Amino acid sequence: MSHLLSPAHRPTTSLERALREQQTLLDSAGAGIAFIRKRQVVRCNLRYAEIFGYSTPEQLIGQRSEGFYPDLQAYRELTRAAYPVVAAGDTFRTERSMRRRDGSQFWGRLTGTLINPQDSLEGSIWLIDDIDEQKAAQTQLHTALWEKEVLFDSAMVGIVYLQNRTLTRCNRHFEQMLGYGPGELQGSPSRRWYTSDADWEEVGHRSAPVLSQGQSFQGEVTLARRDGTPVVCDVRSKAIDPANLALGSIWICMDITERRQAQAALIKVHAELESLVAQRTQQLRETVDSLHREMNDRKADQERIYWLAHYDPLTGLPNRTLLAERSIQAIEVARQTQTPLSVIFLDLDHFKHVNDSLGHQVGDTLLVAIARRLRAVVRDKDTVCRLGGDEFILLLPGANAKGAERVAGKLLEASRQHYQIDHHELTIAPSMGIAVFPEDGDDFDSLSQSADVAMYRAKLDGRNTYRFFTREMQAHSVRALQLENALRRALERQQFTLHYQPKVCIATRQVLGMEALLRWQHPELGAVSPGEFIPIAEDSGQILAIGEWVLRTALTQMRDWHAQGLALPSMSVNLSAVQFREPRLPELITRILEETGVPPGALELELTEGVAMEDPRSAIATMRELHARGVRLSIDDFGTGYSSLSQLKQFPVSTLKIDQSFVRDLDNGPSDKAIVSAIIRMAQALGMQTVAEGVETRGQFDFLHAQGCHQAQGYYCGHPQPAPQLQTLLQALHKPQTPQSRTPIDATEAPCRDRER
Repeated sequence: MSHLLSPAHRPTTSLERALREQQTLLDSAGAGIAFIRKRQVVRCNLRYAEIFGYSTPEQLIGQRSEGFYPDLQAYRELTRAAYPVVAAGDTFRTERSMRRRDGSQFWGRLTGTLINPQDSLEGSIWLIDDIDEQKAAQTQLHTALWEKEVLFDSAMVGIVYLQNRTLTRCNRHFEQMLGYGPGELQGSPSRRWYTSDADWEEVGHRSAPVLSQGQSFQGEVTLARRDGTPVVCDVRSKAIDPANLALGSIWICMDITERRQAQAALIKVHAELESLVAQRTQQLRETVDSLHREMNDRKADQERIYWLAHYDPLTGLPNRTLLAERSIQAIEVARQTQTPLSVIFLDLDHFKHVNDSLGHQVGDTLLVAIARRLRAVVRDKDTVCRLGGDEFILLLPGANAKGAERVAGKLLEASRQHYQIDHHELTIAPSMGIAVFPEDGDDFDSLSQSADVAMYRAKLDGRNTYRFFTREMQAHSVRALQLENALRRALERQQFTLHYQPKVCIATRQVLGMEALLRWQHPELGAVSPGEFIPIAEDSGQILAIGEWVLRTALTQMRDWHAQGLALPSMSVNLSAVQFREPRLPELITRILEETGVPPGALELELTEGVAMEDPRSAIATMRELHARGVRLSIDDFGTGYSSLSQLKQFPVSTLKIDQSFVRDLDNGPSDKAIVSAIIRMAQALGMQTVAEGVETRGQFDFLHAQGCHQAQGYYCGHPQPAPQLQTLLQALHKPQTPQSRTPIDATEAPCRDRER
């Protein structure tokens, strides 16, 4: 008869019941709970929304995770700390400073775990408790305990804690008063500092009834110093808990021996009493002064805390937090009064070179000088903010496009004057992007983003200049976002392929290896240039998975060629900066080599100068580990970076690849010939091989041969092609050719617009 029941009366399915139970748990949980996927909130309970200042959970759906943290750096630090823990299947716990919807910060206790440790794309679950009040209470407790300890140690009277008439603690003044060293009285029975058993018992009989009634005992007691001399003390005592005398009592002892001796001589009584009053008054004054100082110190600490929260500690400029506060006010004023407002995003050109060559101390000093100069250019009502590193934002209330352009011009003019840092005379130029309210954004986030986009256009246009934001730039950003989203599915949809370009021995024309070149063919976007999508893959972190695919695919192809009798000596694969900084890179490469059966010596990893020189110490350590595993290394695009020869000679590198920009003009003038010859001679002196990239003509090939260059790569030697198309070429050219045989491997000698390395 079950089929006769209406849908409203049918039994609830297990899934529906489980979902209701899950929702009930979320709604009734005392902690905030959120499901995060791809750095966005997919679902959360009401408590999670309330903690961050939202009225409903639905307002948080789609919010990016980094918005819950004080800044992007804080979010990245949490990500770096949490990822190894949750990736191992464990639960990550921490206490961090968080940011509410209104920008205020609070302390939260975070607990995070992956839904499926085997697939991080399924997302994670995060629990948060607001522990801001708990943190404040801990701070107050710490302060109170510290104040108590200061008073205990600095008191001008002896203070003793007794339990069962045994000393559990005393201050230094009490020890000094009786002539004992630090800690010497610890654990001693109080009988030790009395002159006799009778005196000790008499004090006990007098004090016990008073203390048991919760009253204070006071009186004069004669104690004995370590050397036996008597000490007359004014004693004050009180039980810690009258209801439980076993908890002990506290005794305050003041040495009044001299006062009693003075009383024997009436003539001195008055003077001694006045002296005592004066001493007490001074102590009170000092105590009052100390309290005033403490109050002033606390006020200064509060001001310091506010300053640290709103200003950059290095330059003293406003930080992101203060900029956000001022920007909200400025935009509201501009909206209400219909007045203009502009934002300038400023980045220093090649500032990293200063840190790398002169050290971070010089770099920091330079940043302070630059900040001072920036502040001198703008008006008092303008805000100059340091975002971090060498990035600055200028908020210009009341400034239209012409006003912002005048400020940018003044900044360029100011940058032409050199900075004297110690004995270094430095000149550094800015690249700037300008966005205007409301045309380029109606809130600060959109304005700063537009200015950032314009700044990058200024860098592309040669640096040391400024650009206004345009819709064309916005389209470029949309294109980048479109590519980033498409990249996320490119691997699983098998849209990537590898082309292989031969590397040829210049002396014998023998093919010595192949370089694997990544290609992306999207069904809607068409062929996407590596120069366009590789930077996006690096910024989004997808380059790690793509790079692993390239390594595995290239080495698998090499194994297949070896199985067909085409035993190429090497396969070259380019490594990005993100891949090279990955700590597990050596283990990954070893694992892929073992999976494919390719010997380590057959793999050559190509690094650009920038990757190697960004952090030379770390680069040398990684290179040496790869070298120890048998993998060969080469420096790609050599001559275009910022190399230090003293560091280059420490790299375990076997090959320098001469950048094609120098090879391209070998037929046209002496300058590039001199550069190429110098690189070859330097490599020979360092015991390294040389490979010339972008060889397109016979003249270039012959010049390189005459200079002693070992290998050539380019259209003259062979076009990049898919593996099947290279099969016939490899079989035909597997045998060495004579030096007299000058026919290019690929019979196309004419240069091509789409140059490949």
